[in-house]
Amino acid sequence: MYFDRSDLSDAQLQSFYKALVYPRLIEEKMLLLLRQGKISKWFSGIGQEAIAVGAALALEANEWILPLHRNLGVFTTRGMPLDKLLQQWQGSGNGYSKGRERSFHFGSRPHHICGMISHLGPQLSIADGIALAHQLKKEEKISLAFTGEGGTSEGEFHEALNLAAVWGLPVIFLIENNGYGLSTPVSEQYHCANLVDKAIGYGMEGVQIDGNNLLEVYQTIRTARAYAIKEQKPVLIEAMTFRMRGHEEASGVKYVPPALFEEWGKKDPIAQYESFLQQAKLLSAENIAAIREELKHEIEIQVAKGLTDSPFIVNTEKELNDLYAAAPAPVAASGPSSEKRFINALSDGLRQAMEQHPELILMGQDIAAYGGAFKITEGFLEQFGAGRVRNTPLCESAVIGAALGLSIGGFKSMVEMQFADFVTCGFNQIVNNLAKIHYRWGQNADVVIRMPAGGGVGAGPFHSQTNEAWFTHVPGLKVVYPSNPADAKGLLTAAFADPNPVMYFEHKALYRSISGLVPDNYYTTEIGKAALVQPGEDISIITWGSGVHWALDYAGQHPELSIGILDLRTLLPLDYPAIREIVAATGKVLILHEDTLTGGFGAEISAWIAEHCFSLLDAPVMRCASLDTPVPFADSLEKNFLAKARLDKYIRQLTSW
Repeated sequence: MYFDRSDLSDAQLQSFYKALVYPRLIEEKMLLLLRQGKISKWFSGIGQEAIAVGAALALEANEWILPLHRNLGVFTTRGMPLDKLLQQWQGSGNGYSKGRERSFHFGSRPHHICGMISHLGPQLSIADGIALAHQLKKEEKISLAFTGEGGTSEGEFHEALNLAAVWGLPVIFLIENNGYGLSTPVSEQYHCANLVDKAIGYGMEGVQIDGNNLLEVYQTIRTARAYAIKEQKPVLIEAMTFRMRGHEEASGVKYVPPALFEEWGKKDPIAQYESFLQQAKLLSAENIAAIREELKHEIEIQVAKGLTDSPFIVNTEKELNDLYAAAPAPVAASGPSSEKRFINALSDGLRQAMEQHPELILMGQDIAAYGGAFKITEGFLEQFGAGRVRNTPLCESAVIGAALGLSIGGFKSMVEMQFADFVTCGFNQIVNNLAKIHYRWGQNADVVIRMPAGGGVGAGPFHSQTNEAWFTHVPGLKVVYPSNPADAKGLLTAAFADPNPVMYFEHKALYRSISGLVPDNYYTTEIGKAALVQPGEDISIITWGSGVHWALDYAGQHPELSIGILDLRTLLPLDYPAIREIVAATGKVLILHEDTLTGGFGAEISAWIAEHCFSLLDAPVMRCASLDTPVPFADSLEKNFLAKARLDKYIRQLTSW
């Protein structure tokens, strides 16, 4: 094996050895602790250390790395103390994720490491966003994301690489090809000769390297880093290697032919590097033994320190409070107001948010020169420039992942779903990355996803859903659904001011059909506060979005009934005091929403009222919702589908009690 030492000094080469052997020795200790029951699970990187260590050595300390669960060498090379790592692996409250995550599913801003999730592909898209942040700041930095050969089969791999290539982002995608995705061999994972061959399809540079050669990994990544910065282009690296243990210890290695262990055992990265150092007369066998003993001694000290962790004190209030990053106080409206349509209020709020937050980036399909499918961003490209108003390829998942990367890089971002129905293509990034990241390791996700939703426009089953209930079940998200122009603007600007991920629903049928007075100046409407549209004495309707207008229309047509209407405006977090107050006002409650009945958010509200307001009720809580079918296309079918068609029936039933 040839080791290219290039311009590396003797001292650097010797320090590289310590960096390489340290994670191996830690792993050997962890396997003992696993058998002793001191830690619960272990994903071994034995045999692959040269990739993680080489990558970490090749980057600057303030460049983000996005590792996976077999990259202990990234964490140790970045200087994370072993005692605290051990606390993390034990699920201690003093670990990096406060006991909320296991093994390597955590990140650390001081060490510029972004924590993985079990769905491996999404890391790649986050690296795109971090690289974009560097590019927008004109920083000479890159991001580097790990994936395995199995991860390249995920759609996120394609989306992330394509987005990086199209946008010209300085990011390195590093494939650790160890031959197996758990037990699935590469012959059942892909059919191309080499994974690096995929690079040409994206118009990017690609190189395959010996992942067991520390200096080859280091030199290649250093070269790729310089290229990515100079050319502002991504690079794909395939590092060939082999893991000498199971996917994780419980899975074993019975599925691996014994000959492979013999073959790759001869290519052990540490043994080969030791041989190189001895031949170069940089270290003797005695030096190597002494270094190992010194490191083992240090490991024992750190393990003893980590194992004497204090008892876990559970604080439920803290668990709930850590769900969201702190949001700023509302900005009160001031100055004159003008009559605006719903859609113009949205555009006005978005424009003022762009002026208020120079770090805000807009992303979406056709939102730049075309102005978006509904023309909400028309003229934005000319005012704010192509760096901040960005057309995207058809890749919802990668763009949402990139939005999270931008947040890590200090930016705010908006992702426009052309239609709320299309959010399914980015579901994983939303519910597993955006929603959970602050709770997991304190990293905020400063992302707003705009969702043009709803029926009544004859658009059929794939352009008419109002799918807010999908997201109200996900802790860590905020779900906003305005019904009028003033709230549309104020809640949108509040969403951009908020450092948490906000799913912002806009009803398409309201865009050009609803008008109202809207303050001209910048203001924000507090997220999490409902609005009493009108008081009532006979029955109370709790609703949001288009349901507010259905309720108002009905109340106007039935003056004989005193109908109280509560516009929730925000579904997550929910304004429980306001709900209790309107329940107490009449004792008869109808929950009205456009979403389908089964699993609709009305069921959650109904359950809460039954549990917490039972003594205030004079009748059962009733729900009026749309049919449990997809949204039909034909006008007569769609009208019959919508909850409005059954509103009179339910109100009559409720008033009869």
